[in-house]
Amino acid sequence: MKLLEPLQAIMRIAEDLYEQLKEGNIPEIKIATRTKSNIEFDEESSVWSYGDRTSVRSAKTLKGAYMLLRMVHVMGFIKEQLRSNKSSTLRELYYISENWGLAKFDEQSESDRLIEDLEILTSLQREHFNIRPEEDGATIIGPIKIREKTRRGIREIDCQDDVGEGGYQIPVNVDKLEFVECDAKFVIAIETGGMKDRLLENGFDEKFDAILVHLKGQPARSTRRLLKRLNTELNLPVVVFTDGDPWSYRIYASVAYGSIKSAHLSEYLATPSAKFVGIRPSDIVKYDLPSDKLNEQDIKALHSLLSDPRFDSEFWREEIKLQLNLGKKSEQQALAKYGLDFVTDVYLPERLRELGVI
Repeated sequence: MKLLEPLQAIMRIAEDLYEQLKEGNIPEIKIATRTKSNIEFDEESSVWSYGDRTSVRSAKTLKGAYMLLRMVHVMGFIKEQLRSNKSSTLRELYYISENWGLAKFDEQSESDRLIEDLEILTSLQREHFNIRPEEDGATIIGPIKIREKTRRGIREIDCQDDVGEGGYQIPVNVDKLEFVECDAKFVIAIETGGMKDRLLENGFDEKFDAILVHLKGQPARSTRRLLKRLNTELNLPVVVFTDGDPWSYRIYASVAYGSIKSAHLSEYLATPSAKFVGIRPSDIVKYDLPSDKLNEQDIKALHSLLSDPRFDSEFWREEIKLQLNLGKKSEQQALAKYGLDFVTDVYLPERLRELGVI
């Protein structure tokens, strides 16, 4: 993307606010409402994105006036950053506001949300504004060679032979990566580092020609974008292996359908064909897995999933209702009850065959 495009997008917002003030009007902006009641299924792209509902941020209220003041400061900062070809992290932006007087952010969540507002208003991504997250640490390992541009030039990496046990760390901007060669048959995205290490130790990547991606909990945008590219550009099936609790189901949903928080980027980040191979409530029964009792937050989250359009299917309704009846949740590592090889020799092969992946 050319430098002028994000600059022009930022300036359009500033000019609109200026024109409202010039005409004697109280400035305001309209922005898509970021709630699950305002996400709709896009038949063409097969992802969930924001609908037509909007919220108004107006200087008529003190809260709205503060928000617009902060937005102007952020846009000014972004403008100077783009012009000087520099970048900053979300955390740095939060601290930079210390010098903005009344426009200072009280918490980083406020500055993060304002950047998301600008993404929605401009149809751009924070990376286009040279704003990046802190290092995520998510990794990839498996039979694929990639080419990346470094400060010392171009280098080619074999993600199975040229990396350590942790794998190749996924960069912030994965669109700069080039896929050189790939012998993988599918991609398995794994929630926990412990389970990723178990699969590696058991040689799962080599035995099944699989690319292993460590999600490191709720996956960062760069991780979701990489999964999307592996799926669409290399035609690799993607499966998501998580714990058996409502928070883990949301991890799967963010990979497959997009998250409510970033629904404006679903077409860019989501992989609608991704399949769930994580621990199901029915697995707790089938395998008599060690489990923990659902707490109040878990129960509330499960009920919330029942009204989440991303989980509006017979499979998810039955599994969620079963979990509420059981009152239990279970982790990936609970499969170790049957030995350290059970997950790679029995559980995953059975689930992957059921789904037609292997």
